[in-house]
Amino acid sequence: MGLLATSSAALAQAYPNKPIRLVVPFAPGGSTDVVARVIAPSMGRKLGQTVIIENRPGGGGVTATNEVLRSPPDGYSLAMATPSTTAANPAISTKAPYGPADLTAIIDVAATPTVIAVNPSFPAKDYAGFLAELKRKPASYAYASSGMGGISHLQMETFKSLTGVFITHIPYRGAAPALNDAVAGQVQVVMDALPSALPFIKAGKLVPLVVASPERLSDFPDVPTFAEVGLAPMNRMSAFGIVGPKGMPPELVRKINEAVRAALEEPAVRQQIERSGAMVITGSHEQYTAEINSEFALLKRVVAERKLTMDGSN
Repeated sequence: MGLLATSSAALAQAYPNKPIRLVVPFAPGGSTDVVARVIAPSMGRKLGQTVIIENRPGGGGVTATNEVLRSPPDGYSLAMATPSTTAANPAISTKAPYGPADLTAIIDVAATPTVIAVNPSFPAKDYAGFLAELKRKPASYAYASSGMGGISHLQMETFKSLTGVFITHIPYRGAAPALNDAVAGQVQVVMDALPSALPFIKAGKLVPLVVASPERLSDFPDVPTFAEVGLAPMNRMSAFGIVGPKGMPPELVRKINEAVRAALEEPAVRQQIERSGAMVITGSHEQYTAEINSEFALLKRVVAERKLTMDGSN
């Protein structure tokens, strides 16, 4: 045991001696990608090595995340994580190649409100009108999500369960293409984290209807929270963090955690994240682990109650 502890400490002391790969398991331009590209340069400076962003979309984020989790636990292959990759997909897929126990939760970086928004051509421009329209014309509308089994998919299925409406699910290979089609009017409704949706909302290309946030957002003072419209179970923000393979030495986890914390203390980094619509959070390894486990347990219940499957049937 003493030899193992010594070798782990030596590994952490020497780390890193080559570039670090930070995999974003979604397409460029989505909220996860936005946050990763803000923190990577400063994180690299703190560690003394370049942090290379690698976008690997597909499979709702599972494919790339699984590839990272199967890498050696030496800190050179890390993944940006979201509730989709750490909880939602493992909760819904009976063939998921990993679960929360198969990763090392290093640090949660930022939390973002999520928003239901519609194309400006949608008949309603506020939440009450939106809900009334869905009830008036059942099965006439569709919503775009970042992928089958992702957090936006399960959140919208929760919305359908709580409100009794039906709206068709159209999964995409990440938030960016889902947003693009919502903006283009190919799909009428989208639910996504605010950082990637915010530029389209500010440009008038999407209309926000309701947000998951502790309180109304200053940018949209007229847009209610889910809690205000009677959907308290949906009023949970999405957290972005960094994870690695199972079995990473505690000293290594601590070193990466401290580097990211230091990066997030830089005013320029914090301001960029906040301007994107996210809120900076810098929890410990233990706190992030507990958060992932709690989200996974909650979504497992949603999947069971809605009888959801990865083929879209329920």
